[in-house]
Amino acid sequence: MKLSVRRRPAPVLPGLTATARVERRPRTLLSRLRPGDVAVVDHSDLDRATAQSLVDAGVVAVVNAAPMMSGRYPAQGPGLLAQHGVLLLDRVGAAAGGVEDGSSVRLHESALHLDDGRVLEGRLLALTDLEEETERARLGLASQLETLTHNAAELLRREEELLLHGRGLPALATRFEGRAAVVAVEGPELAAELALVTPYVREQHPVVIAVHQAADRLAAAGLQPDVVVVDGRSDLDPPRAATLTAAADVVVVVAPGDGHATTAAVERVGVRAATLSTTATAEDAALLLAKAGEASPVVGVGLHADLEDFLDRDRGGVASTYLTRLALGPRLVDATAVPLLYSGRVRPRHLYVVMLAGLVALLCALAVTPVGQEWAAWWGERLAGWADRAGSLTDRLTDL
Repeated sequence: MKLSVRRRPAPVLPGLTATARVERRPRTLLSRLRPGDVAVVDHSDLDRATAQSLVDAGVVAVVNAAPMMSGRYPAQGPGLLAQHGVLLLDRVGAAAGGVEDGSSVRLHESALHLDDGRVLEGRLLALTDLEEETERARLGLASQLETLTHNAAELLRREEELLLHGRGLPALATRFEGRAAVVAVEGPELAAELALVTPYVREQHPVVIAVHQAADRLAAAGLQPDVVVVDGRSDLDPPRAATLTAAADVVVVVAPGDGHATTAAVERVGVRAATLSTTATAEDAALLLAKAGEASPVVGVGLHADLEDFLDRDRGGVASTYLTRLALGPRLVDATAVPLLYSGRVRPRHLYVVMLAGLVALLCALAVTPVGQEWAAWWGERLAGWADRAGSLTDRLTDL
């Protein structure tokens, strides 16, 4: 008789155990993330938009080879992750690149334990730590603004024809003149701001321009973009084929010297796209298209609003955005201002209510005049007579 051997259950190790997804750039990693994964990256000063995308993907921890905050400016991404309960381990160093993609890792205190026995030491960040670093980073804003001024001057020298005169922009089939425009950009505030401007879009029918991933978001909300601006330099997938084919115009923003190869992915779905060669961001290209078409006002949905939002973005695009905002001037309106400036179109039911209120007021005024009292007495007698005849008719029918 063979005796069964009772085995002790494996000990439960402390910490968080999950699957590692490894990529140096967080945005490139987004398409491979699944809820419950640990993102292993090498990226300082994570911006708020990318952090929100990581939260939406359901990551439980972010392990960073670099410091979460460099101190150059108050990056908003790390704080957003911490507020959503995502564990943050930074300063792991170059050894983070040796983590095997798809392997099981365990995060405990300030160490990342790999399945091959290696242990990577780092710094576990709490929300209070990030708040202190953010305050220190605000002291460096002055130097960042100096750099911005220098970069803006260099960009203006290179892109003067485009930024100041609109030369180089493709001709579009969409008519802008005499219409408003709405430019939507993917970002943490896109959903909330889109809800604010949806009544305005449905009633006023402005030209809707969507940049890259925002095009799919708008189409899903029932707002098909008229113009889709695709960032040919982005690591993210382009908008869906259905969104592209439904648009009247598709513009692919490419780097100078990079032509047909960048537009191939769009043309494969049967879309004939125009190209715009520039070092400006796709977001700024969309705003410049609205400006060149003489659209006014231009409502920005998902755009960066205040100074810290403005700096908390792709570092190469800050100067471009700064100059583009200056070029549009007062015609650029933030989405949050639309409910304050636009109360909605007057509908027939609104007129009916006003007419009914006026009629009631007129009848009340007549009722206190001699003529009104005579009319009231006359109508009272008539109504009483009709009531008596109706009662008599009812009695006869009952007798039958």
